Formats: sequence, C-alpha cells, structure tokens
Amino acid sequence: MALLDKLDKEHTIARPGFNRWLVPPAALAIHLCIGMAYGFSVFWLPLSKAIGIKESLACPANMSFFAEITSTTCDWKISMLGWMFTLFFVFLGLSTALFGGWLEHAGPRKAGVVSALCWCGGLVISSLGIYTHQIWLMWIGSGVIGGIGLGLGYISPVSTLIKWFPDRRGMATGMAIMGFGGGAMIGAPLADKLMKHFATATSVGVWETFLALAAIYFVFMMVGALSYRVPANGWKPEGWTAPAAKSGKTMITNRHVHVKRAWTTPQFWLVWLVLFLNVSAGIGILAMASPLLQEVFGGRLIGVTAAFNELDAAQKAQIATIAAGFTGLLSLFNIGGRFAWATCSDYIGRKTTYFVFLVLGFVLYSAIPSLAHGGQLGLFVLCFCIILSMYGGGFSTVPAYLADLFGTQMVGAIHGGLLTAWAAAGVLGPTLVNYIREYQIAHGVAKAQAYDTAMYVLAALLVLGFVCNLLVRPVADKYFMSEAELAEEKRRAHERDVAASAGSRAAAAGSDSMVAGVSGTATIAATPVAAGGAVVALLAWAAVGIPLLIGMWLTLQKAIVLFK
Repeated sequence: MALLDKLDKEHTIARPGFNRWLVPPAALAIHLCIGMAYGFSVFWLPLSKAIGIKESLACPANMSFFAEITSTTCDWKISMLGWMFTLFFVFLGLSTALFGGWLEHAGPRKAGVVSALCWCGGLVISSLGIYTHQIWLMWIGSGVIGGIGLGLGYISPVSTLIKWFPDRRGMATGMAIMGFGGGAMIGAPLADKLMKHFATATSVGVWETFLALAAIYFVFMMVGALSYRVPANGWKPEGWTAPAAKSGKTMITNRHVHVKRAWTTPQFWLVWLVLFLNVSAGIGILAMASPLLQEVFGGRLIGVTAAFNELDAAQKAQIATIAAGFTGLLSLFNIGGRFAWATCSDYIGRKTTYFVFLVLGFVLYSAIPSLAHGGQLGLFVLCFCIILSMYGGGFSTVPAYLADLFGTQMVGAIHGGLLTAWAAAGVLGPTLVNYIREYQIAHGVAKAQAYDTAMYVLAALLVLGFVCNLLVRPVADKYFMSEAELAEEKRRAHERDVAASAGSRAAAAGSDSMVAGVSGTATIAATPVAAGGAVVALLAWAAVGIPLLIGMWLTLQKAIVLFK
C-alpha cells in the first residue's frame, strides 16, 4: 500500500477498542501550532528593524508602494507587517468555505497533512522573504498559503470530534479549539527565545526563527494528523442513547441537512450573523488590548496622576509591561472560555449559551466607560476577561450549535462555510475600534475617553446579535435529506471504506478499518478500551498538555503585575 494511500479516509477508520480520548490531543497538536497566528505581533518590532538592526531605516516619503515592498535598502513599517494578520483570517475563512466539503470526504488526516504543508511551507517562504527583504513573499507565504493551512487545520477535527463525542459535543470541540487560542502562549515566548538565540550583528534572528518554527511545527502537526481516527459508521459510546429529535431547549435533531441546502436555510445565516457580531466585538478589543489599557489608565497603572501623553519614556516602559500582562491575561480567558463555555453548552443548550454571551456582553461593554472614568482597574480588567472568555466560547460552541440544527453528517463542511463570518469580523472589529478612536482624538477627545464611543458601538452590535439568535428556530423538514438521499450520501462517502475493510480482513487481522455497511443503519457500540490504550492516551495528553501548562504559567507570571 502506497504511503499516500494511508492518508485516505478509509484508512483512518478506528478498529474496535480504539480510545476516543486519543483524538482530542491529536487535534490539539495541530491547533497549538496554527494558533501561533495570534502571536505573530512578537515579530513586528524586530522585522521593522531588519535592515537597520539597531534602529529602523525609514523609506523615502516619495517612494511608491511597489518600490517599498521590493526595496532592500529601507525597513518595513509595522502597518505593512500587520496586513499579514488580516490575511491570516481572510484566507482562513475563505479556505474553510471552499474546502469544507472536500474535507468531509477526504477525512481529517489528509486535511491535517495538507494544513501542515501549507502552514509550515508558508513559514519557509516567509523566511525567504525576510532573508531577501521582500515583504510580498511574506504576505504570500504566511498570509495566503499559511492562511489556507490555518483554515484546513482549524476545521480538520471538528466533524470527527462531534462524531466521537455525540454525548459531549460542546466539550469535545472546546478541547480542540482551545488549542488555537493557546498557540500564541507557547509560540510567542518560544519565538522570542529563538530570535535572541539567532540574533547577530547583521541579523535580527527572525528568518532563522521562522525556519526553526517551521521544523518544530511540522513534526507536531504531522504526528497529530497521522493520529486522527474516525469512528465506524453507526458507532456510538457505550450506554449512550441519542436524545429525542428537536428536544425543547437544545433543538437537537437526529436528521441531517446537506451542506448545499444548509446554506439556503435562514438558520445558517442567522447563526452566521450571531457569530459575526459576537466575534467583531471581541476581536476589536483583542487587536487593541495593550494600547487601550495604557491610554485609558495612563499613569494610574503605576500610581502616578498623569495622562498617557504626560509620562516619560521610563514610565511608558513600565506601563507597557503591565499592558503585556493584561494582554496575556486576556489570552488565558480566551482559552479557558473555549473549553468552559462549550462544556456548559452541553447542559444549558447552545442557543441559551449565546444568549448569555450577547446579554452579558452588552452589559459589560456598556459598563466599561464608567469603570474607566471611575478608575476601577480591577473591575475594568475583569470585564474584559469575561468578554474574551465569551469571544473564545463563541468559536468553540458554534460547531455543536450547527450539529444540533443540521445534524452531524456534513457538519464539518457547514462549519467551514460559517467561518467566513470570522474573516469578515476580522476586518470589521479592528477597523471599527481603530477608526472610531482616531476620529475621536482628531476631534479633541482625550485618549482616556477615546474608546467610550467604540464600546457603545460594540454593545450595539451585540444587541443585533441577540435579535438574530432569538430568531433561530429548528430547521424546517423540507431541508432535511430523505432516507434515500441520506443512504446515497453515506454510500458515496463510505463505498471505499467497505472495499478497504474487506481488503484488510483478507490481508491480516487487527486492521484499522471497521465499516458498518453502506446503508449506515447498523449501530456499533463502543468496545472497552484496553489498559495499554489508556496509557497511550495519557502520554498523548501529556505531550500537548505540558507545553500548554508551561505557556499558561509564563502568561500568569506576566499578568501578576496587574495586581501589584
């Protein structure tokens, strides 16, 4: 059997006794690597001095845009580098929409491998761009190609985890998507150490760091991708019974909507708007967290009665350190919220969970200006921590929301289409906060009050999200696949699985393949997991859990300065 054949979905079907708790660490291994996208700002300052080394060498004011992006004699502006952050999430959304359907048939292993090639290959191309000082290579490498890798890596485990954990949909997706929020906590400190290690009199050490990260991430992502397994058709956890169709508070259906029909339903677009509005509000804050805290509280952060502009360089350096701790604390709540809120949604329902996000978010955003004016630093920080927990929780809860509404057969493809909301929010949120702030300052508003209007605008976005979530109802019967359509879809999805299973049984016992049959009507109960499988699961969790805990500890150390 050719090596590439091992990537096909039919060769990832789990054999009896497979421990389903091995799948979340595989997903985490990929998400912790691609989650470094959130930490790329650690490179902006060094890259802005890639030519000058000690100080940035500004380009001539009359230099054209084309000349600026190809120049090897002057440094890049941070605003030019920041476009990579936008490209990440635009191409993440586009790739999930374009390749979500392919992923359902190709399987998570093949998608994970392609993700590793794109994300790590993008880092290598970007390294070349830094070495030759061609920023357009960075935009294409990490921004476009890496962004595609982000999208495929992000959605690769979603459908699989929901099928492995039908009894805990929210918790399962929360565990994996938590890694995307935590990638920067591990990657940013690692990148900082690598840059210091590689820095010389003629290099800031970034292109070497990109190559090192590409090698490290490629190993972890390939191990994660090759560890993916999908449950056999009809598998279910031992002792678990599917809930009644469309049960009251969670609107869970046991039927399935084809991805092409899902996009024509009002429910899809209502949930799209809910995610878009919730993420727009959260990402707008995330993009400006550090300057926001510094400009709003100014000298009060270090016990000095002075506005931000009245501080000297040493004092600004002090409050910048405190703001870094604030940003790290927000990251922790972003991560924790992805797991905590998604798990909570298993008990109170997805729609109710989003109501909490939207109502509580409105209250908190509306209260922030008053807390800032009153100098209530502790409550101010707490509000933003809760807001960021709900930002992360929105991402981890939405796959289960979609599975409840549209069924699990094509939830990965449906989720991929929905993530275009993230791409749109990644443009709207930061733009709103930045331009409202600039407009306010230009019209004479002090920096400490320049964010007030933005907070009220973000609160208004959540009111719109509340209305959209209120309008979500169970999907109408006309959109669901008939029994014949579902059987045909399963036949096409699993016909190769049947052939592979037959071939494996003939070749040797202990094959990884196990297929319920073309119709998919058989029910396969879980087989008890052997003791060896439990040990392997513990080791797998340790491999992803230890780096994550180290990242959390480093982040907490930085955040402690907020409370001194």
